[in-house]
Amino acid sequence: MAKKSVIQRAEKKPKFSTRKVNRCFKCGRKHGYMRDFDLCRICFREMANKGEVPGVKKASW
Repeated sequence: MAKKSVIQRAEKKPKFSTRKVNRCFKCGRKHGYMRDFDLCRICFREMANKGEVPGVKKASW
């Protein structure tokens, strides 16, 4: 879980557009971020297994 100060800093509009940091809305993690869901890989997996992400199901073949 990211510190609140780090999350607040990421939400602020940066001076230059390349400095924008995408963070998971649930935990604040910046690595392993998925734009389509606005989640990191860890939160995505937890929510998908619980069935909280619509249209996503576990693959089996």
